[in-house]
Amino acid sequence: MFSLVRPSEEDIERFLSGSRRLPLSYQPVGLATSGALGFDVDEETTVLGRGEAVFERARQALTRWAHFRLGWVDIFPRHAPIVPETDVAVLIYHLGFWSLNGCRVVYSIGGTSQTEFGFAYGTLTNHAEAGEELFKVVFDPASGDVTYVIRAVSKTRSPLARTGYPVVRSLQSRFREDSARMMRIAVSDQRSGLL
Repeated sequence: MFSLVRPSEEDIERFLSGSRRLPLSYQPVGLATSGALGFDVDEETTVLGRGEAVFERARQALTRWAHFRLGWVDIFPRHAPIVPETDVAVLIYHLGFWSLNGCRVVYSIGGTSQTEFGFAYGTLTNHAEAGEELFKVVFDPASGDVTYVIRAVSKTRSPLARTGYPVVRSLQSRFREDSARMMRIAVSDQRSGLL
């Protein structure tokens, strides 16, 4: 969905309601871990800090979708659970207009693991692209480093996205960088529960 004005809460809720009936726009689930022919594969890895306390704050930040609170990108519902079958709407402001894109959480990573935590979502058929994106935090007990990893496997679906492919790739890169920056802020801020 594209709009010259920011969609209202009612518009977003209608979009989400319609998304719940839609299938994923790609196959197979797990694409973000394996890649596929014809899809772009991108990964951003950033060190967030060191120690178990940083890892716990990073886990909490992912659970709160802090990595999507970018100003020009947001997620709805704001407190969506990161469990499989949860549908979300990604709201993006770009090039002077707004777009809503449907995604579904397709798997979780780590559960109660003390070294890895995260999830992946996949695009629905009302998304301008097709693919899967993985968001996780990893704790290395040997070094103490906590890293944030975004791995995206995608290709354009809509005619507008195909026409503007260089712009799409630039926005994807900007998202990865901004998301990593927000995760660094979330884990360093003692008030990180506010993000």
